[in-house]
Amino acid sequence: MRARRTAGVLLLAGVMAGLGAGPAQAQQYRYWSFWDGKPAAAGAAASWGYATEGPGTARPADGAVVGFRFTVSVDSAKAAGPRTAPDFAALCDRTPARAGAKRVGVVIDFGTAADAPSGERPPAGRTACAQVPADASAGEALAAVAKPLRYDADALLCGIAGYPRSGCAEQVAGGGAESSAAPKAPSAAGKDADGGPSAGLVGGIGAVVVLGAAGVWQARRRRG
Repeated sequence: MRARRTAGVLLLAGVMAGLGAGPAQAQQYRYWSFWDGKPAAAGAAASWGYATEGPGTARPADGAVVGFRFTVSVDSAKAAGPRTAPDFAALCDRTPARAGAKRVGVVIDFGTAADAPSGERPPAGRTACAQVPADASAGEALAAVAKPLRYDADALLCGIAGYPRSGCAEQVAGGGAESSAAPKAPSAAGKDADGGPSAGLVGGIGAVVVLGAAGVWQARRRRG
């Protein structure tokens, strides 16, 4: 378990370090974003906050809600969150608690037609209550309720429940303008010409980069 957590942390740290070294670029990307549910408190309604940790290492507590939204944006400040409220009671009221397991509400928002890749139509949003081992990550909770998941070779989340059918965090044609700094030219896959992730891409999707590692870990656990 310790080795698994260490691997996820190192992967995320390495990605962030590489991104921080590159110049900023106001380029839009189409991608899956990851969100934490904030419960209602002190008169405020439940809301979503852009996750500060990848779902491959984030380990939500019993009673938490996590969200995934397919969106087009420049960075996390402009990303659109899930349109279903993070209401744990509504999501998991029919799932009884079980010893040695935890319940995590999962909200999946496939985005709008305007954000969909050419030739595709977003499915209706879905919600679920994932009952997973007490030490499971948010990525494992997603995998428990929304197969198939698709990743690229760099462990970036590309598709949930078969959407979109292909592609992974592509730049959106005509989206955004470059800053005064001269950034490296990113490819259609969202990586700089030297093979590292582009600053624009990571600025918006750093939180989901390590999700693929969670899928690999889960597969290994099942084989074991």
